[in-house]
Amino acid sequence: MSQTTGKYLIVIGLVVLTLGIIIYFLSDKLHWLGRLPGDIRIEKENFNFYFPITTMIILSALLNLIVILVRKLFG
Repeated sequence: MSQTTGKYLIVIGLVVLTLGIIIYFLSDKLHWLGRLPGDIRIEKENFNFYFPITTMIILSALLNLIVILVRKLFG
């Protein structure tokens, strides 16, 4: 393995740690996450279907920004 791989693993670990801390301490304030307009939710008597498409798009955009920043800082 090269040094850049090690740097990427460290950054990924720090991001996961930060997300874990945010979720742990702010879980009561993040109840809106997954319930955004555009998220598909179908609830019937014996059937529940949930597809958080808007939430996934927002999380994807944030992850892309993080990857771009990491590449600029370490690349």
